Parts: sequence; C-alpha cells; structure tokens
Amino acid sequence: MSRTVLITGATGTVSTALINALEGADVRLRALVREEFKAAGPRERGAEVFVGDLDDARSLPPAFEGVQDVWLLTPNGPRAPEHNMNAVWAARQAGVERVVRLSVVGAAHDAPNRSGRLHALSDRETERCGMRWTILRPHWFMQNLLNEAGDLAATGTFSLNMAAARVGMIDARDIAECAARVLLDDPDRHHGQTYTLTGPRSLTFDEVAGHLSLALGRSITHVPVSDDAKRKTLLGYGVPQWIVDMLEEYARAYESGWGDFTTDTVADLLGRPPRDVADFARDHAAAFAPAVDN
Repeated sequence: MSRTVLITGATGTVSTALINALEGADVRLRALVREEFKAAGPRERGAEVFVGDLDDARSLPPAFEGVQDVWLLTPNGPRAPEHNMNAVWAARQAGVERVVRLSVVGAAHDAPNRSGRLHALSDRETERCGMRWTILRPHWFMQNLLNEAGDLAATGTFSLNMAAARVGMIDARDIAECAARVLLDDPDRHHGQTYTLTGPRSLTFDEVAGHLSLALGRSITHVPVSDDAKRKTLLGYGVPQWIVDMLEEYARAYESGWGDFTTDTVADLLGRPPRDVADFARDHAAAFAPAVDN
C-alpha cells in the first residue's frame, strides 16, 4: 500500500528537487505551503496541497492527518526550533511513523554559528520524538552560487567573504535524491541515522570560478571581499539582519577550515558519486549567462 509523504518547505530549493526526485514513485505526495498562491508548482507535480504555516501550530493538523512520512524542513531563523517543535507535535498527534529532517552541516551545541546551534536543538528533539527518524546534514549548497548570478552575468565576477576557504560543497539535487532514497526505503532501514552529505571534493572559490569559466566559455573571477562589504551588499538587497549575521558566522567558520572535508555518504546512499561542481556549472550555465538584448 502506498505511503503518504508530506513535504514541508515545499517551494524551497531542496523540497522542490525532492518532489521531482519522488515523481513516479509509489507514494502519495502531499505538500505544505504557507500561502495558496504558492500551491501551483507542487500541484502541477502531482502533490495534494495543504496551506499551513509551521509558525502557526493550529494550522497544521489537516496537513498531517493520514500521513506516514514527513520531510521536515524549517527555514533559517531565530524561531526555527519552535517551528520544528510545532511540526513534530503535529506529526505525533497524527500518528506519523517517520520523520526525515533536513538539518545543517556541523549542527552541534558548540557549532561556530547560530544556525548550527539552533539546528542541534531541533535534531535532539527529533531524536527523542518517539517516531522513526533520520537526519540529513548537508554541506554548503552549490545552488548558493545562483545568488551571485546577476553580478556574474553582468561583470564576470562574483564576490564572497570566505577568502581562500575550501568547502566540500554539494549539489542540492543530490541532497534531494538522498532524501528520496531514505523515504522510499523501509522505515527501519535508516532509523536513528544522521547522514552528513557533501560533494565529491573540497574546493576553493577560485577553483569554482575556473569551472564556471569552462562551462560558460568566458573568464569568470572570484573576488574575495571583506565581511563589511558583503554585509552592506546583502542588507542592500533586503536580506534580514539575522540572516546576514548568520551568513557571516558561516563565512568565518569556513575561512578557518571548518568546511574542508568530504564524506562518502552520498555515494553510499545513491550508488553513484555525488555531482561535481563542474556538473553544476554545465547544468546551470544559462542562469549565469549575460542578458541578451532583444
């Protein structure tokens, strides 16, 4: 009998890729979106859509009713543990069997960034939830580079405040495919496991620029900038202060060597190597291309 899988954060990068990865599988897809106008995408992919908000516990029970598996993704923010708590409680009340939770790389009570410390609280709650559980802790997303697409397309440069940091970055599609593998396997197979997911190698952003240059057929340069310069840029784009502070903490951690590692976990779960940044660059070349005047 098909299992019903509830996808939270259904319009985000990883959850959208997860819905794609589960397409054609023997599951009934259900998506949680915060607002009705965001329902079209998941609905077009065959998901039953419920409107609810992890910030509002009273809005959640209908979405969780009759669900066996929950993909739990909480947005970064100071109230992330509360949002996780609301989802876990709704899942318990509805008789959900399994929670697969998206955490972050290096989540721990002594992590050098607030995101990692907050996720550690939610990871611990999930571990004690009384349901089967699996936690995924992915490294830095290659898709973060898409945030630099405008400058890169216009000037051939992108600017980050991580100096010469080496990072075991991962393609979000691989995160989604690992999540799909866990959700499609027997609920006992991955119960109690925490998987740290990385790409195949640790790279500097100068090396990333080299791969982008090859994929785009033009010279791309990484220009390191200071924390203050990056902060000014992000605030200018309207990024909330809390997120800007969090990203700066990550940048400092990565610059210290905190992110210079890889694991074999993606290959173990999927039976193939994780995508390389060269694959990412080729697949997303159009996003980094200069605008064409009509």
